[in-house]
Amino acid sequence: MTEITKEILTVLVRIITILPILLFITIFMGKRSIGELPVFDYLIIITLGSVTGADIADHNVKQLPTIVAIIAIGILQRIVANFKISNRKFGKLITFEPTVVIQDGKFINKNLKKDLYSIDNILNMLREKDIFDISDVETAIIESNGSLSVLRKSEKHFATLEDIGVTKKSSSIAFPIIMEGTIYSNVLKKFNLNETWLYQQLSLQGINDIKDIFFASLNSNLQLHISLKNDIGIIIPPIKN
Repeated sequence: MTEITKEILTVLVRIITILPILLFITIFMGKRSIGELPVFDYLIIITLGSVTGADIADHNVKQLPTIVAIIAIGILQRIVANFKISNRKFGKLITFEPTVVIQDGKFINKNLKKDLYSIDNILNMLREKDIFDISDVETAIIESNGSLSVLRKSEKHFATLEDIGVTKKSSSIAFPIIMEGTIYSNVLKKFNLNETWLYQQLSLQGINDIKDIFFASLNSNLQLHISLKNDIGIIIPPIKN
């Protein structure tokens, strides 16, 4: 038997040996470990992957310590998960707190920067939830696992045709027209507008310096929706884990 054949057979045997053990430990850890992962569970899965990958790929790694490591990691995760349930203070130490990033249709600049999310990140996550206008949002929260939870404004909740008694109409899309003090001229051109019109609209809303604007969008009805960089009038709800 050639050396290459031996190496291939060794890899196959290691895969056949390790994967069932890894599957058993993953099932033992529970479904929460394979969903949208909290930070501790994410680290556990990464560690399991590293241990398993090293065992399969490196013939110099002895398999028994790998098996012991996988079992120990699974047990540790289960212990920590149970302790998190019984002790909220401990749970908060090993996870992130949810962060409100939109309130009353306005971006909260400082919270975006704290969690290292850009405007584009949030807009993309909103579109995935079929929201194309930030003014439709009452509250948007970055959860501890990085996902976005959104509460629509009461008048923007979905209704069935029976509820409203009319034929469904398409929703408008709001286009970013200012982002962090920069004007998107192509959006103005799309609506046959110019910067003079824009500055007039800003003046009507009491905004004299475009650098004060964190984000502004324009919809098909030519309605301008603005989030300031430092809007002290936003009341952020006390959302906690």
